[in-house]
Amino acid sequence: MTDRKTHLDPRATTILVACCAFWGLQQILIKTTVAEVPPMWQASIRMAGAVVLLMLWCRARGVKLFEGDGTLWSGLLVGALFAGEFVCIYIGLQHTTASRLTVFVYTAPFTVALLLPRFVPTERLRGIQWVGLVIAFVGVVVAFAESFGHASRSQLQGDVLALLAGLLWGLTTLAIRTTRLATASAEKTLFYQIGVTAAVTPLLSLAFNEAWRISYSGYAWFSIALQTVVGAFATYLAWMWLVRHYPATRISSFTFLTPLFALVFGVVLLKEPLTLQLVLALIGVGVGILLVNRKAAP
Repeated sequence: MTDRKTHLDPRATTILVACCAFWGLQQILIKTTVAEVPPMWQASIRMAGAVVLLMLWCRARGVKLFEGDGTLWSGLLVGALFAGEFVCIYIGLQHTTASRLTVFVYTAPFTVALLLPRFVPTERLRGIQWVGLVIAFVGVVVAFAESFGHASRSQLQGDVLALLAGLLWGLTTLAIRTTRLATASAEKTLFYQIGVTAAVTPLLSLAFNEAWRISYSGYAWFSIALQTVVGAFATYLAWMWLVRHYPATRISSFTFLTPLFALVFGVVLLKEPLTLQLVLALIGVGVGILLVNRKAAP
């Protein structure tokens, strides 16, 4: 029986902020490594490494990944949705800017908030929480507003793929909460996702004629190692644990922090300008998250 909580506690909030902060940093790591290591080849190495780490973790903790518990088809579905999100993001980036793509991908919390309560009534948001979700999303839009000028046909195609990626992300959460995976361990749920993706990303890398080699700089390998150990393994496992124990509609709102953390790390590490837009966006997302997670009056 899963010990499911109705609200986020300080531990969950701390884990969420830490995960989102690293995912924001990861965008910088990918950006500064892609000149050496093509993006899908990066993802292939990252996911394969995470699978190995997860298996070692499960062996050390006695978590069974391969016992028959009726989750196979649900797991393959979740893995396909997760891998499909990667495919849409990668192809979308060939057509639109990273800024535009970011805004559309982060429509995912709306998919969760709209669909999940139909299956899990306790996940339903109140009116003030919907207001908070919209405010948080507007904060993201404000941060990337400069990228929304006249869109070419190619950019619109990329935007549609980004929206599809956001939909797949939301559906992944929905599938985890409404299938037999809801009672599976966080480790097994993650294994399905990164296992399928580890199989798909090398094929995508080959399809786009990315060069495969291992003679990279020390920084590139440090970046990939950090993305593997902290990103694809530790933070994804933490996220699966959170989805299993806390309201998905509440925790999804925190993901709006990720693109803003990426901008903050860009200011700190890449010396990009600190703009009023970013400050206002951070305030908006913060207020929105507070409203989404506000407890109802007794």
